[in-house]
Amino acid sequence: MARKIWLPVIIGCGLCASFLALLVVGTYSAAAGLAGRGNGGTVTLAKGSVPAIYQPLVQKWGNLCPALNPALLAAQLYQESGWNPRAQSPAAAQGIAQFIPGTWATHGLDANGDGKSDVWDPEDAIPSAASYDCELASYVKNVPGNVTDNMLASYNAGAYAVIKAGGVPPYAETRNYVKVITNLAKSFAAPVGRVAPSQQAAGAIYYAQQRLGTDYLWGGEGTAAQGGRFDCSGLTQAAYHSVGIELPRVANDQWNAGAHPSRADLLPGDLVFFATDLTDPRTIHHVGIYVGGGYMIDAPHTGAKIRFDPIGSADYIGATRVTRDGAAALPTAL
Repeated sequence: MARKIWLPVIIGCGLCASFLALLVVGTYSAAAGLAGRGNGGTVTLAKGSVPAIYQPLVQKWGNLCPALNPALLAAQLYQESGWNPRAQSPAAAQGIAQFIPGTWATHGLDANGDGKSDVWDPEDAIPSAASYDCELASYVKNVPGNVTDNMLASYNAGAYAVIKAGGVPPYAETRNYVKVITNLAKSFAAPVGRVAPSQQAAGAIYYAQQRLGTDYLWGGEGTAAQGGRFDCSGLTQAAYHSVGIELPRVANDQWNAGAHPSRADLLPGDLVFFATDLTDPRTIHHVGIYVGGGYMIDAPHTGAKIRFDPIGSADYIGATRVTRDGAAALPTAL
């Protein structure tokens, strides 16, 4: 995806190599300095992580009960529908929260007070999803283990299965669902303090650095048939693939591959994103790999080469610190 605004940066090859070497060392130094710092406190949504039209609903209803929080509710909604209020699955699940008709009939709320409970209306469906989660949490509140994990397991396998198993039941699908949602939730939560750095960051930077000077190609994934050329998200995908992390192909899907550090806390290896609407991550149109000092390596647009660019500010929406678990939690199709 092409950026609309860019500034040329001319850096000699020798200086590039020295610059990157220092940044790679810095990545590991930062990792050592930040290791062991925990996060805690009340969970709030990271700025721009939820489309602005839904953010107030998710923030409000995500605090409905102690087992739920706004980031967890956001992760469920994203996993279920990708924020599409008209989504419908082959199994007849409907709306932004993907209720099947039978479940909606008993758990759907008229949360906006317009006289009807409408599965297609996010103002009803999002509160209904939160209410259903909390109802499940109440069913399993006395079951051993983490109440949130047990709530999510109940959502997937039913409360009876959780009660019978004395916790998350030994079903591969259910255990994976719990892991996916809890990991994905980290990409929606505002960080409290520093976000732990990625151990793979230096390798991803090294991969991107080796492609400096390569011509941009819209839709490019670096294949031999494409002459090793990339577009912006093709480059970031390939860079993290080189260290064993599989990112989605499209930039606005890569946004949810980890937590979102503040701009002041950026570290080399973070993905930096640019959008047309800074309140809506669905409008992300460009991504690069941060290398420090306010610069990224990116594949800017047709006619340009992979290069160092300043990250600027006009259309900067935020950053993602990629993790293996965060990337693995992303749905394969939205």
